[in-house]
Amino acid sequence: MSRTIVCFHAHPDDEALLMGGTMARLSAEGHRVVLVTATGGEAGLAATAIKATMPLGERRLRELAASATALGCARVAVLGYGDSGMADQPTHHPNAFSQLDVDVGAHRLAQVLQEERADVLTIYDPAGGYGHPDHVQVHRVGRRAAQLNATPLVLEATIDRRALQRVLRRIRLLTLRSPDLDPARFNALFADPRRITHEIDVSRYLPQKRAAMQAHVSQTTADDGTRLLGMLLRLPAPLFRMVLHREWFVEHGRTPQRPPADDILASFNQADGRRADS
Repeated sequence: MSRTIVCFHAHPDDEALLMGGTMARLSAEGHRVVLVTATGGEAGLAATAIKATMPLGERRLRELAASATALGCARVAVLGYGDSGMADQPTHHPNAFSQLDVDVGAHRLAQVLQEERADVLTIYDPAGGYGHPDHVQVHRVGRRAAQLNATPLVLEATIDRRALQRVLRRIRLLTLRSPDLDPARFNALFADPRRITHEIDVSRYLPQKRAAMQAHVSQTTADDGTRLLGMLLRLPAPLFRMVLHREWFVEHGRTPQRPPADDILASFNQADGRRADS
């Protein structure tokens, strides 16, 4: 049965990095995938030469459209809020997403959910993964929107922190060291593996995930040359596969099992199976 999955993200490129393979897989399996992005990402880092050619927010929305095409998205909706910047470097944007009243943002998102008759909404974990204020707000707004719309299935797109730390150790062996890539920095960020309900194998969809990542050209650049996206795209193909062939989720209301489910629609499919047997 075909389902509609709305994927809610904070900035352009979040969709490609965090769940691009899952989005491509769902689309290839015949489901409708809708990408909703809260901001244009105009506060993101990029090399000075890139920023000089056009406003960064405009460039990043163009990159978002190319990424969505690579992933097979049926629709892209941009809510148009301001990029809040990091907690220690806020933008003070008058319409910053992180400062928005949760109900205001939730009603905007719920309208998309209603228009799409969404079966599934993906958001972020309560800490916003690595603590970015806009990512934390995606969790808050997304949860409230799902309540308003009575969306049947809500999942938090996240990362197994132990797996991430293993990846960072490998990357640091091949690239310049950066404090941002210190594995110890992630001891309490993203998800405890004991909470994870889904571990999705996206090996077959890595070409689409890579194409989506490549679409975000501005985010591969920096004056100091240490952007994570650029580092990942420079990995040799076997290591790229090893590092990026899995994506993780926590489903609200589902008890974690071992091994985790390899299908974010597993709860629907299991329910359909029980009805067929009754």
